Amino acid sequence: MYVQIMIFGKEVSTMNVLVLIAHPHLKQSRVNRRWKQELEGVPNVTIHDLYEQYSDESIDIRREQELLLSHERIVFQFPFYWYSTPPLLKKWLDEVFTYGWAYGPGDKALRGKELMLAISVGGPENSYRVGGYNHYTISELTRPLQATANLTGMYFLPHFVLYGAVSAGEETVNRSAADYVQYINTPQARRYRMAP
Repeated sequence: MYVQIMIFGKEVSTMNVLVLIAHPHLKQSRVNRRWKQELEGVPNVTIHDLYEQYSDESIDIRREQELLLSHERIVFQFPFYWYSTPPLLKKWLDEVFTYGWAYGPGDKALRGKELMLAISVGGPENSYRVGGYNHYTISELTRPLQATANLTGMYFLPHFVLYGAVSAGEETVNRSAADYVQYINTPQARRYRMAP
């Protein structure tokens, strides 16, 4: 369901957005903590902090599936850890995206929903390219999540990425937080999903 709201003086069409925050040390994070603060109070956004909710890593699968069903856009917000997601987000995916519910025969509960990644990256952007010291782009390194979206019938939206998060100044972090809220509430013209 789309509604009209004002964000930073701009009227945008929005939908119910679920932001899954996966940061094992959110209180020490400047970027992800600031992004979370900026999201608080946005009427169509549900913030779900996985490390806060599941400090014992015992995931309530049914509750998580119900959360997913009640939102049209799903955002995975996380710091880039060793070219991947933090471990609890991977565990969450393994346990929540069950066979027969998210993929395989039977229900395709996530079909038609949108998946977006919001990633803070410690290194500079030029290090994530051919010839950079990481040799691959963020898009290439997040292909497993793109493949997950394809398998479950979700539309994969372009990432929101802040590079250089380790050295980013307060002004840059604050601007990225404002841009983030606007970005996740803007209908995307380009959706990525492979044909079934």
